[in-house]
Amino acid sequence: MSAQAASKVEKPTLKDHANFIGGKMRPAADGRTIDVICPSDGQVFATIARSGQADVDAAVRAARVAFDTGAWPRTSATDRGRILARMSELILSERESLARLEAKDVGKIYRSTFSDVTVLARYFEFYAGAADKIGGDVIPLPTGFTAFTIREPLGVVAGILPWNSPTQMFGRVVSPALAMGNTVVLKPAEDACLTVLRLAELAMEAGLPEGALNVVTGYGHEAGAALSAHPAIDFISFTGSPEVGTLVQQAAAANHVGVTLELGGKSPHILFDDADFAAALPIITNSIIVNSGQTCVAGSRLLVQASAIDRVSELFGAHFQGLSTGPHDVECDLGPLINAKQHKRVNSMLSTAIGEGVPVIAEGRIADGSSPDGYFVRPMLLGPVPRQNTIARKEVFGPVLSLLPFTDESDAIALANDTPFGLAAAVWSRDVGRAMRASRQVRAGQVYINGYGAGGGVELPFGGFKKSGHGREKGMEALHEFSATKTVILNHG
Repeated sequence: MSAQAASKVEKPTLKDHANFIGGKMRPAADGRTIDVICPSDGQVFATIARSGQADVDAAVRAARVAFDTGAWPRTSATDRGRILARMSELILSERESLARLEAKDVGKIYRSTFSDVTVLARYFEFYAGAADKIGGDVIPLPTGFTAFTIREPLGVVAGILPWNSPTQMFGRVVSPALAMGNTVVLKPAEDACLTVLRLAELAMEAGLPEGALNVVTGYGHEAGAALSAHPAIDFISFTGSPEVGTLVQQAAAANHVGVTLELGGKSPHILFDDADFAAALPIITNSIIVNSGQTCVAGSRLLVQASAIDRVSELFGAHFQGLSTGPHDVECDLGPLINAKQHKRVNSMLSTAIGEGVPVIAEGRIADGSSPDGYFVRPMLLGPVPRQNTIARKEVFGPVLSLLPFTDESDAIALANDTPFGLAAAVWSRDVGRAMRASRQVRAGQVYINGYGAGGGVELPFGGFKKSGHGREKGMEALHEFSATKTVILNHG
């Protein structure tokens, strides 16, 4: 065999992934593609469609027809729930393959993506059962009138998803939107499309009609901008940065449609000196290393009562030294960051903070054998961090925990609230009264006491205050976000 022929045989074949529009896979109208890079080694292993205005328009038109004349909004809530339940079953049947695909695509360790897919199935299970549980009210009026309210779907929902947890985000947006009878167009982040496209195929297998769910891939400034501004969209759900959230909301305002925004956080753990430090340690650590700190609710600030600062520094420091980051398919505590841009950004923030004199209490290691081209960042514990330092105030989106001391209860609350964000928080104390007082005063959409997280929190309303966004996802409140109240008044004499 010639050297040229051998080269052709040995070269890996890339997997091409097209848009999912009207129940069919379609390449971008102009044929453009984007390389898919594995964060663990920096190598290209697939391509996705680089969608433009024409592709977005085709997807929205498919969703529009499916809503205006199609079967889905006219399917009974009970039957919609049965299809969602079937979707949950299909997800569980492909849980391993979905988890492995997502791990390779976004760099999360397999243990984490397996959990994500399990939570995804729970989303569809939960909203399958909730689909026919949303009712209205009868409103008292003078004799001769009867008034009542009903909840109706909004129409075509646009979902713009982030790259950090595509399977969970798919479930968070798609399952409640479909449960209420809407049709959906998704634009996943260009770094996290593969599982979303496979899930769209599974939805068809579950019995979802053509056009009820559509997926267009591509860059935010092209496909995302076109979707946000499309005049045939009735509602937008966006998760991402505050800067892009502003652009999405401005585009939606031009068409007078509603928006749910989830824009990140700088979430605090308030650790009082009477807390159970041993119980808190693994939970607090996990909240910053899960997905390498690339989560909107990452517990990135550890606020510690000054009297316990030495004990906590020693305990957490020893733990962080034992942590390891490595490829998505090896046994370690966390995987790489999503891409080269994020890798450079996090390392730059760390270098700046350390250069400004912020002490490094401890750092983990990169696992042996990791590719030098992978986007790895050692998990790091910094402190004490000055309150006004950038790394204590800005969302890092990396495995970096900042330790900040406080004096007393009032100082702890002031420090916890001293951030533009307000998404989540935790209070650690054996004093129930103090824990309850603190939980009421912290400005955050979710507050945990002596814990952090609840198995995906599918049932729990989720959203933030301040620059963390507005609107609520998850739980029964998500069904209200994806529907509108109609009031019917009957004059029967």
